[in-house]
Amino acid sequence: MNRNNRNRKGHPTLAAAAPVPRREGAAARTLRAAAIARRLATAYPGATCSLDFASPFQLVIATILSAQCTDRRVNLVTPELFRRWPDPAALAAARPPDLERVIRSTGFFRAKAKSILGCARALVDRHGGHVPQTLEELVRLPGVGRKTANVVLGTAFGTASGVVVDTHVGRISRRLGLTRHADAVRAERDLIRLLPRDEWIGFSHRLIEHGRGPCAARRPRCEDCPLADLCPRVGVAAGRRPRTAR
Repeated sequence: MNRNNRNRKGHPTLAAAAPVPRREGAAARTLRAAAIARRLATAYPGATCSLDFASPFQLVIATILSAQCTDRRVNLVTPELFRRWPDPAALAAARPPDLERVIRSTGFFRAKAKSILGCARALVDRHGGHVPQTLEELVRLPGVGRKTANVVLGTAFGTASGVVVDTHVGRISRRLGLTRHADAVRAERDLIRLLPRDEWIGFSHRLIEHGRGPCAARRPRCEDCPLADLCPRVGVAAGRRPRTAR
């Protein structure tokens, strides 16, 4: 490939391939999704869950806390949380005001405290203090939706139950033209159709890293993007088109 068709990071630019067509067939989109997955695996080989945890129980609680909050902030809060309440039984017995004080900085702390206490009590009452390992059982826990269940199953147990669709994954999947849906469940269905099961866990981790790197929400650095030649840049202003090296 001509070096003028590579960006400053060494990745192919838009000039390296024909533009993604506006009307893309299902087969072509599946092939492009596979190429995107391969490129992400090369760009972010060590991508993993950025929440700190030492057990499936801790990951459940940390993921509940991560709603509308950065993982970095959650990681600042959870050491004290798990020092005071190290297991489901201890957390189930916590006083709500005490728990609220500890998690206050994560935002929506009253609602989160209610969910966390309900989840801990359900783990004790229904599962003997253990985190269940099926999607159906996990989503019945208070505060646990499909996204949280997928995070726990994929990260703590290595089970590919679905594709985690958080803010980054949903936003970038739409930008890449892999889904049109803002609804996380519908977006996940589209990604599941496009990706083989063995990509479901890693794809989300890598796309999240990509969203924290060049593919920012407001000002994406398309000139640094490893997916520049594979991305239709849905919703990106014309002024943010990748620059071709001179």
